[in-house]
Amino acid sequence: MPIDQPEFAAERRLRDLRAELTPADEADPAVVTGFAAGRGRLAVLAELAAQQERVIASDRRSLLLLATRCADGPLGAWFAGLAEGESAALRTLPALAAACGPAPAGPTYTGPAPAGAPLPGCQAYPAYLAWLALNGRPAAVAAALVANFAAWGGYCATLAGALRRFHGFGEEACAFFDFFARPATALERAAAEALGPAGLTAGPELDAAREYGRLLQAYERLFWSTLAELP
Repeated sequence: MPIDQPEFAAERRLRDLRAELTPADEADPAVVTGFAAGRGRLAVLAELAAQQERVIASDRRSLLLLATRCADGPLGAWFAGLAEGESAALRTLPALAAACGPAPAGPTYTGPAPAGAPLPGCQAYPAYLAWLALNGRPAAVAAALVANFAAWGGYCATLAGALRRFHGFGEEACAFFDFFARPATALERAAAEALGPAGLTAGPELDAAREYGRLLQAYERLFWSTLAELP
């Protein structure tokens, strides 16, 4: 059956959007490339764990709000499933934090800050997702999230491999990154099924998905660049 049949329209658009928004390999964050080369600092990942605890708690509530906004359709269940995944990921963070040791005292560009205090550059992403939960078009938000998760999952896969290779981390310590390192294709397929053939039509809906996706990617890069500037 040709790929442009109506039942495949959403999946095709999601795949095209992911390809359009996924950063090039040379744009991989310095933190990720540093660990891949064996030069990563565990204290930076300790801060990542501290920041992610806040990010995930916020994102989970945002996803649940999105689920309630479309509770009468399949997309509501899709958002609720993402929220359950955030809860599962949150349970893996203590092991990562314990394996990495203490976080740095704070970024040099803002002066001293307690370890684990919210860093603006790391918290911009969940703040924008909270805005999307209130104001975004749910179908377009779903598409933008799928595109963003592909890049995030690749970074997590790289970090999980580097932590095992260079730092001797075991399954429990790598569980957080392993959780997100799974290919985005299954999530993309589930989103396409939830959206249905007309769920991501060309025009305003697809334009909104591109806008949301570009901003999510920008805030994702800001998260990593903030970590890269830690002392």
